Amino acid sequence: MESIQAIKQRFGIIGNDPKLNRAVEKAIQVAPTDISVLVTGESGVGKESIPKIIHSLSHRKHGKYIAVNCGAIPEGTIDSELFGHEKGAFTGATQTRNGYFEVADGGTIFLDEVGELPLTTQVRLLRVLENGEFIKVGSSKVQKTDVRIVAATNVNMFEAIKKEKFREDLYYRLSTVEILLPPLRDRKEDIHLLFRKFASDFATKYKMPTIRLADDAVGLLEKYHWSGNIRQLRNIAEQISVLEQNRLISAITLRSYLPNIGSNLPAVISSDKKESDFSNEREILYKVLFDMKSDLNDLKKLTMELMESGNNQQVQKDNESLIQKIYREEEQDIRFEDTTAPTTEVLQIPPPTIQETEEDKYHFAEEIQEEETLSLHDKELELIKKSLDRHRGKRKAAAEELGISERTLYRKIKQYDL
Repeated sequence: MESIQAIKQRFGIIGNDPKLNRAVEKAIQVAPTDISVLVTGESGVGKESIPKIIHSLSHRKHGKYIAVNCGAIPEGTIDSELFGHEKGAFTGATQTRNGYFEVADGGTIFLDEVGELPLTTQVRLLRVLENGEFIKVGSSKVQKTDVRIVAATNVNMFEAIKKEKFREDLYYRLSTVEILLPPLRDRKEDIHLLFRKFASDFATKYKMPTIRLADDAVGLLEKYHWSGNIRQLRNIAEQISVLEQNRLISAITLRSYLPNIGSNLPAVISSDKKESDFSNEREILYKVLFDMKSDLNDLKKLTMELMESGNNQQVQKDNESLIQKIYREEEQDIRFEDTTAPTTEVLQIPPPTIQETEEDKYHFAEEIQEEETLSLHDKELELIKKSLDRHRGKRKAAAEELGISERTLYRKIKQYDL
């Protein structure tokens, strides 16, 4: 078995970071087996080197090695590319075509960006992994293949599974052994080493003197975030090699080639949304409907009290806070639009006359049929529960957050048996 250093030299892997060495070591150990491997890491970290190591050290090294970029193949043709198709299977299929799994029989297939595979293709791939069988597009004949699969992705697979964009059973089939390549920002000691290697390569390629970095430029290089990882570092080295006349690069010169140099301050960003911020559009809609329903119930209550009581002044006095809550926004809008407009008054309802019958007593009131869907009912219950949990059962704080009175909240708690 070759040493880690020999393998890195053989495949042009630069760096001495412990995480990088561990990834190479795992590739060497798993190579003699037929175990499926999933290589993970950010875009640009050099994931394509690992499957080459695995293939060259395996018993399949004399077989074919095919690298497939799953994200670059259109969804409508990827099944045909991977598994082949029969003549006439679809428009344009003028002849039978062998897919990659048939061509690479006895070898290795590298599925790059496997997280971009459509769900239908994932089902076909799962069958290949389980029993080595596949069916060409437009055919009913089951064919066998003996292929070693190494996959790679820069997608967070658990998030993709949670969003139902990737099959969980396929993930566990692919990731029998998972090899993680660290991002460049976690390999600070390797950054200058890589830059020097790229600078030397481009000097040879373009037949010009090699660029060198001043001490302040080296410090800036190591502190930079490198969101594009090794690919971005290589591009920067090539730009400077071609464009700069002075071959000693200072920090000021280097800074002009680094995008967003001022935005690399550390920050703590929570990946989980807070329950209290209704950032989801559906959550916002339910909140608005819940508030509208609460206002409507308050209006119905006030109207009923006005109808049942002949003393309008007393009703206004008893429900002063409720009236202010309902008409607060309307009064503010009126004052804003016309400061000379009179203060909004509660509609004065004349007392019923003796001649009115009990049936037409409320002829002036519009009949309202309340339609309450199950989803709104459930959402109202959910919002109340969340608010009470956040405020540890303190009803006053929960009522203020929900925009309802404490008395109304108490009634809701009794209603839902919370």
